[in-house]
Amino acid sequence: MAIIYVDHADDSRLSDFRSVSDPELARTRGIFVAEGRLVVRRLLTASSFRPRAVLVTPSALEALEDALLARPDIPVYIVPKDVMDGVAGFNFHRGCLATGERPPRVDWRSCVARARQAVVLEHVGDADNVGAIFRSAAAFGAGAVLIGPACADPLYRKAIRTSMGAALTLPFADADADSWPATLRDLTADGWAVVALTPAADAMPLRDFTSMTRPPRVAIVLGHEGEGLTEAALAACEYRVRIPIRASVDSLNVATAAAIALYELS
Repeated sequence: MAIIYVDHADDSRLSDFRSVSDPELARTRGIFVAEGRLVVRRLLTASSFRPRAVLVTPSALEALEDALLARPDIPVYIVPKDVMDGVAGFNFHRGCLATGERPPRVDWRSCVARARQAVVLEHVGDADNVGAIFRSAAAFGAGAVLIGPACADPLYRKAIRTSMGAALTLPFADADADSWPATLRDLTADGWAVVALTPAADAMPLRDFTSMTRPPRVAIVLGHEGEGLTEAALAACEYRVRIPIRASVDSLNVATAAAIALYELS
C-alpha cells in the first residue's frame, strides 16, 4: 500500500479529487469519483474499472485497510478531516473518496450479449433515479443497462453513490443516440421482448405480461420522470405494460417502477 500523507487541500497531487463537485471536469479528465466506504470498497474489489487513487481520513483508512492492502499499485492519500472538506468543497462526512478511470465506450450489443434481462433508459435525467435503477437492476438479476439519450451519467458521483456501487459492477453501454430508438427495434429483431413501462390505461397489466408466453430475454424500457417515454420509443417497443395503481395517483417514480417490474420478472 503506497501511503502518502498530505496536510494541505491545495496540494497538486489531490487535483483529481476536486472534481467531486464538477462532473464535467471529471469527464474531461477521463475519470469518475466514488465516495463512501462501501462504494470505494466495491471499486477496489468488485469492479472491472481501474482505480486511480484513494483519499482517506485515518479512520476510513482503518476501515478499508484490507481492500487497500490487496491493491498495492494504487496511491493512498491520507488527510485530516479539514483537508478532506477543503478538497471536496463541502463538509464531507464519508471519510473517503476514490478516483477511477472511465472505460472506453462499449458496443451495446456486446453489453447485452450474455444478459437474460436488461434495462433501457430514455431521458431519465435525475442522477439519483439512475443510481437507484442500477441498484434495483443488480438486486433482481438484470444483466445490463442501456443508456439512451438525455440520461444522467451513471458514473456521476451521485449516481454511483445512490446505486451503492452497482454502477461500478453492472455492465452498461450507451445506445446510439443518432439513430434512437432504432436500438429498441434491433433488440426485438435479436429475439428480446422489448417492454415499454407506461402508466397508460390501455397498457397490459404487469402480471398479465409476466404470466404470458413470451421471449425469455426481456428488456424493460423506462422514460422521463415526468413525461414518460417518447412516442417514438413507445412505437418501437413490442409490448406496453403498466403497473396497476389507484386512480388517485397518476404515476410512480421511475426508479420505484423499475424496482417493481424487475422484481416481478426476476
